[in-house]
Amino acid sequence: MSTNLEEEADDMMMYCASCGTAEVDDIKLKTCTACKSARYCSVKCQRDHRPQHKRACKKRAAKLRDEILFKQPESSNEGDCPICFLPLSLDQTKSTMMTCCSKVICGGCYHSNEVRIFEEKLKSTCPFCRHPAPTSEEENEENIMKRVELNDPAATLQMSIRHNKAGDYDDAFRYANKAAELGDAGAHFQLACLFGEGKGVEKDAKKKVYHLEQAAIGGHAIARHNLGCKEKKNGRMDRAIKHMIIAAKLGHDVSLDALKDGFRGGMLSKEDFAATLRAHQ
Repeated sequence: MSTNLEEEADDMMMYCASCGTAEVDDIKLKTCTACKSARYCSVKCQRDHRPQHKRACKKRAAKLRDEILFKQPESSNEGDCPICFLPLSLDQTKSTMMTCCSKVICGGCYHSNEVRIFEEKLKSTCPFCRHPAPTSEEENEENIMKRVELNDPAATLQMSIRHNKAGDYDDAFRYANKAAELGDAGAHFQLACLFGEGKGVEKDAKKKVYHLEQAAIGGHAIARHNLGCKEKKNGRMDRAIKHMIIAAKLGHDVSLDALKDGFRGGMLSKEDFAATLRAHQ
């Protein structure tokens, strides 16, 4: 039965959902960008069919979005140390971003490089690219700007963070927006914060949630935890638990603590809690 339904759906995709025109050599059908389940031969047909299609389209689009949103990322947005290849801690005080190459080095590898430099009486260099270490804050910023000009998303986000700390929210938003366009999950989280607080941009709850979701999809554990808290506040505990499980598996301790309470309260199965504990880094 399911095979017949799938074949029927495939056949429907060969025709315009509004007028029934078949796709042939001289007629190309365009797929609905929201639900991917209907095709049209013209903008007029799509507009005419909208009243009939709207409800099913929204339902299908929400389902597709959830499939992407609740997929467990392979790793956090922090990634791995490029020297030892171990996962970087979510605690950013345990790693250092090198302004010369934008590589984030774990505390262990950074310390090992400092010991090597001290014992061999060498000049201080980057542990990854061996570029001479900057001697001033001005040189640090100059290095970052060189990386920004090369469309480096990590460096661009760093400029956003620096401007945000300095109270220059317009430039903080501009750099965060550019870094997000370059695919940086951390930049989406930064934008969510800016939209949530109305800094450098008007407050917008919908855009805040959108950027939290984009950050979460990219492996940002704190963004994922915040989405879980939001769903809990809205009374949607099943979605909240899903978010917390994903965040905990990425190594987020606060989410794991929340799941412990959920397990005690019977909101989480023993199997799911055990699997989360095993995956927690």
